[in-house]
Amino acid sequence: MKNLHAIIWVSIFAVAFAFVEAAVVVYLRSIYYPEGFSFPLKLIPLAHLTVELARELSTMVMLGTVGVLAGSTRWSRFAFFAIAFGVWDIFYYIWLKVALDWPASLFDWDVLFLIPVPWIGPVIAPVVISFLLIAAGLMILRKESSGTTFKPGKRAWALAALGTAIILFTFVWDFDATLRFQMPQPYRYDIFLIGVACYVGALVAAGKSAGR
Repeated sequence: MKNLHAIIWVSIFAVAFAFVEAAVVVYLRSIYYPEGFSFPLKLIPLAHLTVELARELSTMVMLGTVGVLAGSTRWSRFAFFAIAFGVWDIFYYIWLKVALDWPASLFDWDVLFLIPVPWIGPVIAPVVISFLLIAAGLMILRKESSGTTFKPGKRAWALAALGTAIILFTFVWDFDATLRFQMPQPYRYDIFLIGVACYVGALVAAGKSAGR
């Protein structure tokens, strides 16, 4: 694949950036969860929360910028962003395991994102999504490097949108845990798997439409 060189460097950036993100979390947990991270969540002062929101936005900007710099077309830029995001997210948990021996398992709960409300879920959920993002990015780059125009059809778009809505629901629906600082309800793996199935269907449909 002619994009292999760029994929390697984007991945190296993502691994290193994941360590930076993990280091920040190490410091935050030493301040707010010195006994070890666990639910229920603790209230963070507004000043620190504002910085955290800005940091998360900056993270997305940095990963997106890498995609823009590495790609030459709209879809190749998205592909490199997807690969960078997936590698970054997976290695974020690897570095936390190295630094804190956490998570103990992929089924430990974590705070995944804060915008517009906190997202929570077991570690395995974002890791699965990250692998799907990497697969999608590689598929797009393979199609484009072979001279095929990548153009997902309506079915792929619909499945991707549905999968996103379903998975986001599993992350944000438990407002008692995220906004009222209570213990989380059992994670809806059944709903999550439906969202994952939609994503897989979207990948298959996009691959077929691009092939035509």
